[in-house]
Amino acid sequence: MMGREVQRVGVIGAGAMGRGIAQVCAAAGCSVQLFDTAKEAVARARDAVGGDLARGVAKGRLSQEDADATLARIQPANELRDMSDCELLVEAIVEKLEVKQQLFRELEATVRPDCILATNTSSLSVTAIAAACEHPGRVAGWHFFNPVPRMRLVEVIQAPRTSAETVEALVELSTRVGHRAIVASDSPGFVVNHAGRAFVTEGLKLLSECVAEHSMLDAILRNCAGFRMGPFELLDLTGLDVSVPVMESIHAQYYGDDRYRPVTLARTRLMAGLLGRKSGQGFYSYGSRGGGAAPVPQPPAIPAEAALWWPTEGPAALPETITSLLPAARRATEPRHADVIFLAPLGADLSTTAAQLQLDAAKVIAIDPVFAGTSGVTLMACPATAASTVMAARATFAAQSVLTFVISDTPGYVASRVVACIVNLACEMAQQGIASPADIDVAVRLALGYPAGPFEWGDRLGAARVLQILEGLHATFGDQRYRPSPWLVRRARLSLPLSAPDRQN
Repeated sequence: MMGREVQRVGVIGAGAMGRGIAQVCAAAGCSVQLFDTAKEAVARARDAVGGDLARGVAKGRLSQEDADATLARIQPANELRDMSDCELLVEAIVEKLEVKQQLFRELEATVRPDCILATNTSSLSVTAIAAACEHPGRVAGWHFFNPVPRMRLVEVIQAPRTSAETVEALVELSTRVGHRAIVASDSPGFVVNHAGRAFVTEGLKLLSECVAEHSMLDAILRNCAGFRMGPFELLDLTGLDVSVPVMESIHAQYYGDDRYRPVTLARTRLMAGLLGRKSGQGFYSYGSRGGGAAPVPQPPAIPAEAALWWPTEGPAALPETITSLLPAARRATEPRHADVIFLAPLGADLSTTAAQLQLDAAKVIAIDPVFAGTSGVTLMACPATAASTVMAARATFAAQSVLTFVISDTPGYVASRVVACIVNLACEMAQQGIASPADIDVAVRLALGYPAGPFEWGDRLGAARVLQILEGLHATFGDQRYRPSPWLVRRARLSLPLSAPDRQN
């Protein structure tokens, strides 16, 4: 089979993932045999595939003839040995290493010598699964995302002994079934689950520091950074019973690397049964009428009368993207004559900046200079900032119909800090050779739905600016989770794109 197109596929496990894999392979013209230890599961799977195809016909996405042909190509297998002539067998069974290893041992005893054995595991080591086989060169990961027919991305995972021919065959079949194949080395979380760690983990870290309530953090990341949902909405959707073990597992698999360290409140909430949507209560409440995040209350849009001052040069100067939101502002000529002092530090918190500039700390308030625009601005108060200053600052933006989100003092604000961590983690993945920058960007956009890939985003913001945020976090907290990746540091120093390779060919 090596070097030829795969035409005969066997799928083991008829759950949501297994039937989805069977469906896309059959739609691409492959003959598919579907096996499950529960015989009725195969019948249910074929019914589910038939229903999905029927909906596709109703919406005009495919013809009735193609739908009938696709379903006809999926046939049940009564025993594993019935699939002995398949060119590819892919398992989508329970996520237990010993069970998968035993299955692959059984398959090796029945399949043809050139049959590829693929695992759809999302969390287990492909290398460990392959170690149970006499011929590990034909074992690889083929990790799809749910729902398989809609999520057009698949990770092809190459273990140390996986042959190049095996990878090439899976990439070719992935393309034929209409999916973008991302080739990655075997490592915890592969590409998507690895790259997605920073978003949720840093959101939880911000909450644990009491920077803002979870609803405020979600609102900032939606409105200012453009994420479809905030980290706490995402955790409620997936469920802490799923998310917390994954966070803890990846942290353990990286031998306690602080980049992946969860915060204790996640485990505490899990033990309390605050799982999210599935339990009716998570970070948000869910009842018969729905639930979830509510809009952040905003002040009334009344004419702003406060006198404002901001620096026009130096590390705390306001960029034009912010000053353009204040066209009618009443400017004070000196800080001492101002009611509100706007600052925009990036590499330090507001407390440090106000002290260094010797400003009246009761009047200072910071604005995130990176993620600010007509969709909203993040205002950051320090412990000395007067409540009247916060009110006046919010009223100033409300007069221009700009939403404001108020947080406590922290370097990097919220959106800038989270995005910097996302970019840094992706850079470290590239440094470790897990996947190429281009593939990481594609994987993050397609599977995670981020507004941009981390390398694209980093280049848009500027590597030097991302580095400045991380260095400020590292200096403030002394926490190794914020240590900049050498990949990022070198490109920032040399003013190169973050996608630039380590060596020029």
